[in-house]
Formats: sequence, structure tokens, C-alpha cells
Amino acid sequence: MSKTLHWLMPESLDFPPLCSALTEPNGLLAIGGDLTSARLVKAYQKGIFPWFNEGEEILWWSPTPRAIIDVNLLRINKTLKKFLKKNPYTVSVNNCFDRVLDYCANAPFRKEGTWIVDEMKNAYKRLHQQGYAHSIEVWQDEQLVGGLYGIAIDGFFSGESMFYLKPNASKVALVNLAQLLKFQGIDFIDCQINNAFLQNMGAFEVTREDFIKRQQLAKNIRLPSYFWQARYL
Repeated sequence: MSKTLHWLMPESLDFPPLCSALTEPNGLLAIGGDLTSARLVKAYQKGIFPWFNEGEEILWWSPTPRAIIDVNLLRINKTLKKFLKKNPYTVSVNNCFDRVLDYCANAPFRKEGTWIVDEMKNAYKRLHQQGYAHSIEVWQDEQLVGGLYGIAIDGFFSGESMFYLKPNASKVALVNLAQLLKFQGIDFIDCQINNAFLQNMGAFEVTREDFIKRQQLAKNIRLPSYFWQARYL
């Protein structure tokens, strides 16, 4: 199949076949469309995600290779293991999604501009209200010091971004997410694109075909109704 960039039309939610994604830039599948909840849900169900900068058209991606974390192989080094034993933090689920999203968009460690532009923020806040987007929060006393958010559809979790204000706070969020998913038989976290932090935590790359197979298997998992209810872990 030819590698041709497809334009999405507002009147259609259809995406082109994943095999038509460009190899350079890696995984760019389509351009345009919108960030309605219906389109985003359909995209994530197919392993597609939006990623673009302010002022650009919406870009849709399905890269190969793709980074994932096997929750059974999450890497916790000696330093982190020692920290977790004396963990000064408490962790919650979906207690303050909007604040986590805002912190991720303006994370102090991020030297480059954010891709979490206002259009994206509003779209993911709508997804949260509809039960598709979720956050893990890390607290020190009553201060929010770290967290992450992502999309959970059909029994798998696609991580979007994380932040920390105190040492190891984002790692604590990731460890707790992995434990939460593992307990329900979900064996991987979609990390989309690898980076040094994720690699240090055990992320590895799989082909697009392997990722889609894993995603299809995850569709058989049925989570209990309380799973994403706001609560402390």
C-alpha cells in the first residue's frame, strides 16, 4: 500500500489503514479532522493518537516501533525501591484530573514547548467527564506533587503525560498505575513513543503489528464498575 498522507474530513470518523502511515516522520498517518470525543475514542481503539504543536493542523500517529511497559517487568532500581519503602507520598485516582492535566502541560522540567495545547486540554477534559480519560495523583500531605494522565479504552491504558514537583513523584505515579492495572489482569501500558525516562522504567519497543495484537487481547478484559472511581489507593 502506498505511503500517502491522508486528510480527515469533519463529516467522517474513518481513519486510513494503519499500514499506510509514513515511515518519515515515523507513524504519521493523517492530518486534519477534529478532537471530538467520538473521533478520539475511535482513534485510540485503533491505536492512533493525536500529537501536534500549537498553530499546526491536528496530526494523527501510529508509529512503529511503539513503546510499551509490561506491568510485570516494570523496572524499580535499588534507589527507587528504597524510596518506596519510606514513601512520604499518598496516591489517588481521578481526584483532580484537570489539575494534573494543567501541570503536565506546564511541567517545569520541560524545556521545549508543550503539545498539550488548549485544544488538546479541552478535548481530554471532555473525555474525562465521559469516563475515558483518567489521572493518577501523588500527594505530600495536601500538596499535589506529581501525577500522570492517560486514556483507558477496551481494557488498556494509553499514557499521555506526567509531571513531578518533588523527587520520584512521577515514578510513584507510574508504579501505582502498573500495580493497579496488573491487579485487574491488564499486562501493559501504552507509552506511545520511548524516551530516556520510560526506558529507565523498563519501557521497550514493539512493532505496530505486535502492539495491535496486544491491544485486541486487552479488549476482552472487563473492569469492575468502581475501577476508575475517584479514591485513594
